[in-house]
Amino acid sequence: MIRYDALEALPVRGALPALHEALDGHGTAVLVAPPGTGKTTLVPLALAGLLGGEAAPARRVVVAEPRRIAARAAARRMAWLLGEKPGASVGHTVRGERVVGRHTRVEVVTTGVLLQRLQRDQELTGVDVVVLDECHERHLDADTTAAFLWDVRQALRPELRLVAASATTDAEGWSGLLGDAPVVEAAGVSYPVEVVWTPPARPVRPPHGMRVDPALLAHVASVVRRALAERDGDVLCFLPGVGEISRVAGQLGALAGVDVLQVHGRAPAAVQDAVLVPGARRRVVLATSVAESSLTVPGVRVVVDAGLAREPRVDHARGLSALTTVRASRAAARQRAGRAGREAPGVVYRCWAEAEDARLSRFPAPEIKVADLTAFALQAACWGDPDASGLALLDPPPAGAMRAARSVLEAVGAVDPAGRATQRGVRLARLGLHPRLGRALLDARAPGARPAPRAASGAPAPGAGGAGADAVAEVVGLLSEEAPREYGDDLAAVLRAARRAGDAYGARWRAEVRRLRGAVGVGDGGRGQLGDDALAGLVAALAFPERVAKKDGGSYLMVSGTRAELPEASALRGAPWIAVAVADRPVGRGHARVQLGAVVDEDTARLAAGALLTERDEVHWADGDVVARRVERLGAVELAARPLTGADPGLVRDALLEGLRREGLGLLRRPAEAGLLRKRLAFLRRHLGDPWPDVGDEALLARAQEWLEPELSRARRRADLGRIDAPEALTRLLPWASGEAARLDELAPERITVPSGSRIRVDYDNPEQPVLAVKLQEMFGLQQSPRIAGTPLLVHLLSPAGRPAAVTADLASFWRDGYKGVRAELRGRYPKHPWPEDPATAEPTRYTKARLGR
Repeated sequence: MIRYDALEALPVRGALPALHEALDGHGTAVLVAPPGTGKTTLVPLALAGLLGGEAAPARRVVVAEPRRIAARAAARRMAWLLGEKPGASVGHTVRGERVVGRHTRVEVVTTGVLLQRLQRDQELTGVDVVVLDECHERHLDADTTAAFLWDVRQALRPELRLVAASATTDAEGWSGLLGDAPVVEAAGVSYPVEVVWTPPARPVRPPHGMRVDPALLAHVASVVRRALAERDGDVLCFLPGVGEISRVAGQLGALAGVDVLQVHGRAPAAVQDAVLVPGARRRVVLATSVAESSLTVPGVRVVVDAGLAREPRVDHARGLSALTTVRASRAAARQRAGRAGREAPGVVYRCWAEAEDARLSRFPAPEIKVADLTAFALQAACWGDPDASGLALLDPPPAGAMRAARSVLEAVGAVDPAGRATQRGVRLARLGLHPRLGRALLDARAPGARPAPRAASGAPAPGAGGAGADAVAEVVGLLSEEAPREYGDDLAAVLRAARRAGDAYGARWRAEVRRLRGAVGVGDGGRGQLGDDALAGLVAALAFPERVAKKDGGSYLMVSGTRAELPEASALRGAPWIAVAVADRPVGRGHARVQLGAVVDEDTARLAAGALLTERDEVHWADGDVVARRVERLGAVELAARPLTGADPGLVRDALLEGLRREGLGLLRRPAEAGLLRKRLAFLRRHLGDPWPDVGDEALLARAQEWLEPELSRARRRADLGRIDAPEALTRLLPWASGEAARLDELAPERITVPSGSRIRVDYDNPEQPVLAVKLQEMFGLQQSPRIAGTPLLVHLLSPAGRPAAVTADLASFWRDGYKGVRAELRGRYPKHPWPEDPATAEPTRYTKARLGR
């Protein structure tokens, strides 16, 4: 029997006439309704004509939810409203689970399931209405599904009705995307929510990767206890992930008269069901963001918000992609706070300072901007739009992320060089897996997937066979349904633990394994000839070939070039080769930290990453000389090397230039003289410009052809560089054609003659103003400072003992104003030397007064 009392209480009921009118007139609509109004449960029933006395025609409605937990909960709730069991008028389909009957009119699916259906049947035969729920969350699958559905409506099914349902008022973008669809708003029943700011007493470390400072979690637990003491009603606490929920639950311990429930995608169905109905006792519900809008938890009067969320991120430079912990957006914080005021006035305890709130981002980042786009790119290619340029998307995919995705898809044979999906690509897209895992599922069970012992030639010997389909599905299932961290970091050990597991994860993993076995067809019925360790390594290596890694000192070097480290207690430590399945990057470190991997051997590494296998001549500068080798590499990992004779002269020349770049032109003959010449030329370049050459290190190396040849091309090793006369070679760069080269000694002389007749060396260390260091008495009689190339020298006037007495670039001014003070100070110290009152007219000398008299 239909529960009309519950239906009548749902606020969205008042918006149904406007929604029907919008769909009748336009075919598309955007429904904006706050959480708890019934947009997820009442609206699909109304659109399907399942509400008894209403005149709406019978239609088949598909509701797409971003999460499995939300899909199951919505279907169960709608079935309850109709007084039926799930699978009658209302059913659901999620990955590995289908509860649908012959008479089902409303089917709730995940967006991933709907994408698979669209790829198989673009017309969505038999479906009249599609409701995209929680579209404001901007999950990648939801954005993709919306784009495909709009294509279907435009080209194949103009009668297909589309509803984008959002819990926020940010509806303009979706309206434009669906052809200026009417926006229908439903007013929710909301009560005032008091905000209490509860930042930690001491600073906590910001989140990084999957890591959350334990001090913050301890603070959240204390705020939950405070809320229980200060307020009535159930407490809903938002945390970023399963690990944080478990840790806070452990810190709360047993609370008198209070049940602590943990709600997340991995929670058992019984717990998920218990959260959706009022409890017999007071409750603390620890939940991920799934409870922001996808689930309505009755009885909540208090929200405790840790202020964190999980979003996908990809590090293209290191080939790592994973969920990462970020600060929740202001939009998410509003959604969370609103859960406290759905049934009565409530309160939200925010575990950050009010001053920080304005610095939070307004909305969460759309997944298409930050996530790994490999699966999206394959979906687009199979849809016939490889670069996704023709898809109706709120945000275009970043070009760099699409290039990286295309590279992966080409490597696994999913697309051709033009980006079009191959037959293999179509099959991979229909597996309901990331293309990497799909590749492992197909290839690990194929003949030849497991390399046999290597022949004497180094090539794999023939006759190897693939692993059993059942066993491969088990390992792929572990990578598809992320295992609890307590299972360990060794994929083979995780496999054995999952087989023994009687927990919720074990049940979910077994369901996924059954689904995968069905997706690839009947296998050999067994686990093949491979042991668990070899099987886990093979699957991980095929899924992540660029993350195959060889032990290199105290860490591992992936074939991608990224370094990886294992935790101290890792079961993988000491293995010569591993395949890294899951990794993140520690705070402040450039390398990866392995979270899940498997031991492999070199044959498996060669098989999985075979596209990166090269053998080539490598000539480079190392340890102070040219090193020439024939090297076999697997990406960045060196497998074997042998000395190379008769190396390509061009490669040798490049290596010698690299040596000069690293160690400097001091490798050439007469470096001191060359250094002086370069300083003189740098001075002329600075003050006169062209045609005087740039003689900086980079400029000289760039013009090596002009001044180091032909000697450089004849050189083979460091010793040969020492035979090249550097000063003589540099003169090849002088402007001989213009005749200016002949003026070098005039414009930038090594020495100049001072009034005493001495030839004093010019110091060109500072090209802006060279220095002339000369004894003061030798400059008597000179009226002006000496100049070269029009630039006055900076004269360092020295005492008779050669010590600095004065510095000037204006000798006339010094004679007039500064000399008197110097004379007064030094004539008593050096009485044997002349100190005339008028140095500008005095006779210059290098000698004492006595010698002058002789």
